[in-house]
Amino acid sequence: MFTDVLIIGSGIAGIRAALEVDPRLRVVIVTKDRVELSNSAWAQGGIAGVLDPSDDVRNHTADTLVAGAGMCDETVVRTVVNAAPTLIRELVSFGAKFDQRNGELSLTLEGGHSHPRVAHALGDATGKEVMRALINTVRGANWSEIWEQTFTIDLMTHEGTCRGAIVWNKEHGKTIVWAKQTILCTGGAGRLFRETTNPDIATADGHALGFRAGAQVRDMEMMQFHPTVLYIAGGARHLISEAVRGEGAYLVDSRGHRFMQDYDERGELAPRDIVSRAITDQMEKTRHSCVYLDLRHLPDDLIAERFPHIAEVCREFGLNLAEDLIPVRPGAHYMIGGLTVDLDGKTTLPGLWAAGEVSSSGLHGANRLASNSLLEGLYYGIRTGRGASDAALQIPDSFTALPLVSDWPRTTREEEDLNLLDLQNSLSSIMWRNVGIRRDAESLLSAREQVDFWDRYVSQREFSTVAGWELQNMLLVARLMIDSALAREESRGVHYRSDFPQPNEARKERVVIDNE
Repeated sequence: MFTDVLIIGSGIAGIRAALEVDPRLRVVIVTKDRVELSNSAWAQGGIAGVLDPSDDVRNHTADTLVAGAGMCDETVVRTVVNAAPTLIRELVSFGAKFDQRNGELSLTLEGGHSHPRVAHALGDATGKEVMRALINTVRGANWSEIWEQTFTIDLMTHEGTCRGAIVWNKEHGKTIVWAKQTILCTGGAGRLFRETTNPDIATADGHALGFRAGAQVRDMEMMQFHPTVLYIAGGARHLISEAVRGEGAYLVDSRGHRFMQDYDERGELAPRDIVSRAITDQMEKTRHSCVYLDLRHLPDDLIAERFPHIAEVCREFGLNLAEDLIPVRPGAHYMIGGLTVDLDGKTTLPGLWAAGEVSSSGLHGANRLASNSLLEGLYYGIRTGRGASDAALQIPDSFTALPLVSDWPRTTREEEDLNLLDLQNSLSSIMWRNVGIRRDAESLLSAREQVDFWDRYVSQREFSTVAGWELQNMLLVARLMIDSALAREESRGVHYRSDFPQPNEARKERVVIDNE
């Protein structure tokens, strides 16, 4: 089938991109699960933007640059931060209902921010409310259609240009979607790690799709680990928002010691990389499997108003947010690295754009400032939607589909002899142990050897299920992460090398990987 613009992914970047496409064009949005399920919808804290007269965009810019540890693109930071207030107000015009106080948007403080500037909704379910408003809006756009439960197997290219994708769903099987322009908005890679806040869909598909097609990736060593993930042995991992600490919660160890001041003068509001490493160190010192969030000194009505979703999750495990210590430990949260894009969201592959967590825009540098992620998705969703729309309008409808020619060797091995779940669990375990919060050359080389071993017999198979395709994607992206982490022989932001524990200005250049 043919479309003008193909958007792969239905998070905040993908839906916002669709709303920017000219109504004269046809838009197809492909998402591998339900349209409502994305990392964006799971976002709790909010969206950062200068909406208080006592604040200033220069402060937001400075905070972002400090968190980014010398690797942010300052032009990108200034541009996106300046756009933030307008983007948040625009969400209100789409119908998003943000929390208010005295008739104004309620703003909270989060780690790394010098001022309260995080707008939030439903207390601690901002992503859910924002995505509700955006999805309702795009469903009313008669030039767009959404294909749910549809997996993108690979991008199609011809003579160095992206020409669409091959997708699959249970109803139609494989479908070739020819597109004038393609936008990747596939989200993150958290499922590469055993401990993660991400939903099951976050298997790095877009990173793999883009790289296989020939697009450049960079900063692949930069995976952000969120410090506070609810830790219940045997239970699903749930994010405990940064806003909990922003409202005054303490971090204490198993002995009741409030330890963050031992590591950073900013205490619980230090940037995420510092808090995550501090928690890991404290767990080792106490030989305990977690630390605890203490909200018992906060007013009950504040907890009920600000954190209804988190309180509900805790209740499922018999915990009272206002009365009990809440067990937490770090987990993989946000993929900073991805496809290299410019300020318009163009990748290095003509015809392919990228926005959100699948991309490396330069906004976050070596460590993302809290609540800048939805902001990035909004900004680059708009830019890629407009750019792809303008480019598609210049291409005549008479452009012809090309004959499909595969230049890879045909294989006949089937997947039935592989335990895909066991392989995925083994991969996420070794990534957590060897490529997690702390890294060193010996552990990274060991992980690379194991990943290469698995890849030799997984990548050559012709799979016919989503689980198989996801595993191939995860193995490829794991190798890109490992190689990038080996190349960065210093510690910077979220990337910590115990064998190179200090930043090295001579080695802070971006790690770029081309697939030629």
